Amino acid sequence: MRRRLFAPLALAASLALGASGCTLNAEIATMKSYDPSDGVGTEVGNLALRNIMLITNDSGDANLVMTIVNTGGEDTSLNVQYSDSGVESNNTIDVPGTPALTRIGDDPAAGILLSGSSVFAGGLAPVYFQYGANPGELVLVPVLDGTLPEYELLVP
Repeated sequence: MRRRLFAPLALAASLALGASGCTLNAEIATMKSYDPSDGVGTEVGNLALRNIMLITNDSGDANLVMTIVNTGGEDTSLNVQYSDSGVESNNTIDVPGTPALTRIGDDPAAGILLSGSSVFAGGLAPVYFQYGANPGELVLVPVLDGTLPEYELLVP
């Protein structure tokens, strides 16, 4: 009698294990964080930098485009550093303390322009972001051009 009870249970357990065993230790793709756009993102202290990218023209000038979210509640000055051939350039972005979005680069004439031999469409340019006593982040920022219609107005 015990065999008749044990055999179906063993068969059901082996079928369940066989059907789900190959995904038992599989990585869940929806749990991976990723940047859902052409730009990249990072966090520096209470500042979340989103969709960072450089839009370049044919002469090697590039407009820094990104969105900043300040969750700290205090006005902040974000330092942006860029180096090309040993020449370092420092810029400051004033970020208001209200938890709102601050967009940078919508107007290429008023934004931060980078230039140099390391800025070319299809490449990655190292840009360093830091504020206050928080440790900074070196980000490899993708460089795009105005070929796509959504970026043609951002070309310097």
